[in-house]
Amino acid sequence: MGTLLSSSAWAEMELNLTKGVTAISNEVYDLHMLILWICTIIGLVVFGAMFWSMAFHRKSKGVTPATFHESTKVEILWTAIPIVILIAMAVPATSTLIKMENNDNSDITIQVTGSQWKWHYKYFDQDIEFFSVLSTPREQFDNRDGSTIAKGENYLLEVDKPLVIPVNKKVRFLITSDDVIHSWWVPAFAVKQDANPGFINEAWTIVDEPGVYRGQCAELCGKDHGYMPVVVEVKSEADYAAWIAEQKQLIADAKAAEAASLNASMSMEELMQLGETTYTAYCAACHQPTGMGLPPAFPALKGSAIATDPAQIANHVDIVVKGKNAMPPFGKQLSLKEVAAVVTYERNAWGNDTGQMVQASDVNDIANSAKGDTSTQPVAPAAAEPAPAQTSAAVEEDLTKVYTLDELMTKGEEVYMKACVACHQPTGAGMPPAFPSLIGSPIIAGDVSGHIDMVYNGSKKNPAMQAFSGQLTKSEIAAVVTYERNAWGNNSGDVVQPADVDAVSAK
Repeated sequence: MGTLLSSSAWAEMELNLTKGVTAISNEVYDLHMLILWICTIIGLVVFGAMFWSMAFHRKSKGVTPATFHESTKVEILWTAIPIVILIAMAVPATSTLIKMENNDNSDITIQVTGSQWKWHYKYFDQDIEFFSVLSTPREQFDNRDGSTIAKGENYLLEVDKPLVIPVNKKVRFLITSDDVIHSWWVPAFAVKQDANPGFINEAWTIVDEPGVYRGQCAELCGKDHGYMPVVVEVKSEADYAAWIAEQKQLIADAKAAEAASLNASMSMEELMQLGETTYTAYCAACHQPTGMGLPPAFPALKGSAIATDPAQIANHVDIVVKGKNAMPPFGKQLSLKEVAAVVTYERNAWGNDTGQMVQASDVNDIANSAKGDTSTQPVAPAAAEPAPAQTSAAVEEDLTKVYTLDELMTKGEEVYMKACVACHQPTGAGMPPAFPSLIGSPIIAGDVSGHIDMVYNGSKKNPAMQAFSGQLTKSEIAAVVTYERNAWGNNSGDVVQPADVDAVSAK
């Protein structure tokens, strides 16, 4: 009996809540067990009294019912006792909830974005980002491969790229979505937060032991909801540092490969082979391996105008890169070469047979043309690093030049829509609490140099606000600060010049 009632015995039961691996998850488990025992005791007392009364005060024993109708003492007791019990449960519950919501003093901030049906992770302090997708082939988990290969224990909880975090560090998660409502859930961390489009929810964890911890999307988000796992790999601090260095090298290699692909041409056979592989991995779930789609949400590609009309090549590429309706954007997931290959495949598979080939340079030209850029620089590859710092050696700036307010506002709006709008919104309203509003905010009403410093060096208190000194010139920073201080009704009248930014950066 002692073993049955022990905490470890209950924790090992498959029907009970798991304890988890973090201090907060253990608090949640202890709270769960406390409430469970309180409810069990109440149930035993209430049902015990009820069955005892039925057995020993039944009519067949000649018991005469009591004639009293009301008792003030009884009324007070059965009102007061539940109140005391509720308060006793509320005190530890409130304490645990407050701890769960305390995101202060985090060491690492990671943005988690749900997308049908994968997760996107962005490390704010390292400029690393990638998608995490179920790695088990669909034919295998759908039992359609005809093979005798046994499925692993975690075949629906395996991903190509797990989220990696270090031990003994407070990791803050900013959780959102770019389409429908998802829910990021890792039971071992006691973290479960909805990912809502247009909003940011926060969570955190500190893990003491290295290991692999699994979860999944816990919100019904569409037809592939069950194939949206979460895998978190916790590494030692040394292994985490090595992983960061490895990711940065992979990013550099990807950028070099993208640049090289602009000057290379693939044969039709090579394009079709790579295109089929890419299509199977990223497109077949919705458009089907036969290209017949799942109308009306996912239209057929076989014989469709978008895949057969020679005049629609640019539109075809643009939809793959940017997405449309239920079609998510793949511009950050696929390289230029992969986009070119999958478009070529779709235009020549299933009897489409257009004979048209698309090269990486074509994708780059179409993407740049769509955004009004006629340069030949490649579009950013998946998980690309920000542009390197633009020093005076790379960009000759006249820091003594004085711009008018109109010039700064025009330039500032362009910079804001390029670098700031994703977080602070076109209206400046932001997405609190991670990305605060700029309308009448303290940073706008405060000292200009503080505003410049925030844009130039980022925020020390809020890692979500990154430094833009490596991405924007001093003239651009001057313009965007001026714009933010005078747009959306702020109307401060402040005019910031490149020399002002230079003075702040020199401190």
